[in-house]
Amino acid sequence: MKIPFIMTPGPTQVHEDVRKAMAENITNPDLDVNFFEYYRETCDKIKKLLNTKEDVLILSGEGILGLEAACASLIEPGDRVLCIENGIFGRGFGDFVKIYGGEVVYFEGDRRRAIDVEKLKKFLENNHDFKLATVVYCETPSGITNPVDKICPLLKEYGIVSVVDAVSAIGGEPVEVDKWQMDIVLGGSQKCISAPPGLTILSISEKAYEIMLNRHTPIASFYCNLSIWKNWYEEKWFPYTQPISDIYGLNCAVDRISGKNDYVERHKKIGEAVRTAILKSGLKLYPLDGYSSTVTTMLVPEGVLFKDIYNSMIEEHNIMIAGAFDFLKDKVIRIGHMGENCYEEKLYITLKALDETIKKLGVEVEGSLHKHFVDEI
Repeated sequence: MKIPFIMTPGPTQVHEDVRKAMAENITNPDLDVNFFEYYRETCDKIKKLLNTKEDVLILSGEGILGLEAACASLIEPGDRVLCIENGIFGRGFGDFVKIYGGEVVYFEGDRRRAIDVEKLKKFLENNHDFKLATVVYCETPSGITNPVDKICPLLKEYGIVSVVDAVSAIGGEPVEVDKWQMDIVLGGSQKCISAPPGLTILSISEKAYEIMLNRHTPIASFYCNLSIWKNWYEEKWFPYTQPISDIYGLNCAVDRISGKNDYVERHKKIGEAVRTAILKSGLKLYPLDGYSSTVTTMLVPEGVLFKDIYNSMIEEHNIMIAGAFDFLKDKVIRIGHMGENCYEEKLYITLKALDETIKKLGVEVEGSLHKHFVDEI
């Protein structure tokens, strides 16, 4: 199997050190007391990444598991839930709410802009009877980040528990769980952290735990039941056998992020350079503001098809970029500059290939994408 050079917004490239860590000998994670310490040590490293003193868990399942587990554990039939959305994933949170019997109310933002906090404030003044609210930090399909640093404290003023999808933000954007008063924050291993897909990470506030542990109805799931983790360390008990090799890799990947400690600045610098290169070339970005530091989403140039760009990038350059789905299907191109993808030489190679590809397909470009990128860096 020929493996492409992946420059997608997750999964990302995985460093050799992480792959080596995953090859270490395993033990029985249910019986070996040393593994409980290792799991806790890994959680503590993630706490520093999230800037929190709250509990952190690692779940065996891709990031979607965390989104569903938060909804399953917090929502009881009839609960009113505010779904703050300006994109595909934000809207999709509402589907999980409905599965577990919640009554969804949508606050709809402009899908090409970050959530307008002032409009949200006015909405909440007269409509704040919600048990919890969901919001996406980085809308990966659109390349837009939302001001969760302002949204979560605003929700807290009304006693609304916040559930934040930070899957494409953790390890690439600043995250201040305690300072921003976030209740549940969800991440995935395969995005900015640059470990293989398969793990969810999340932080849980005491308020969120209190709600889970004092429900009137039982949680309608075992695997998605976060409350059963409450005393895992004290009792030296996991709800299910842990994916030990994946956790070895995650531990190493978090060390790589923390060791350099420049990830926020690096992602911001490269994200800005990629966007500038696109605009200087006469191409168009999908977002109008709220630009993500981890993924850039641009409109497919007029007169060409996304599938032709994608196929040419793979067949002629062995580089994989992404499109999108739902209402953005075939309308945008996405480049992931997150985690191990977020280095100048990798973006240079990618933009050079994209420049050659779209020019070959007849798109008129002002100058060259990769040269504009270098000038900006």
